Amino acid sequence: MGLFSKKTEKSSFNWVQLSSETQLLDLIEESKEKTVVLFKHSTRCSISDAALARYERAVNQSEDVKHVYLDLIQFSPVSNKIATELRVEHQSPQVIILKNKEVVFTTSHNGINAQLINENL
Repeated sequence: MGLFSKKTEKSSFNWVQLSSETQLLDLIEESKEKTVVLFKHSTRCSISDAALARYERAVNQSEDVKHVYLDLIQFSPVSNKIATELRVEHQSPQVIILKNKEVVFTTSHNGINAQLINENL
């Protein structure tokens, strides 16, 4: 199926794939310069598919924001590292917004709302 579920494979959304704990630490550091949004996605969950589709349709893309996609089935150790490094409870699907190495907003499931996310970018 590739990076995304079949539903979003043809997406033109500008995602960066998160696949390692080292990359996560680099992204946390990068959040000092640019807002980083982590989208934790379960490729086996229809709720997660729906949340991802909503996100891609309505969240503003900007050069000032890095949108990062984590397939938490394929990279579960990275998902665990997110929870410990950022001190956030694991959820799926989940959106976490980082600015200056801090979590400034997080939401999950049906709370993944483009208006709230855009307001926190």
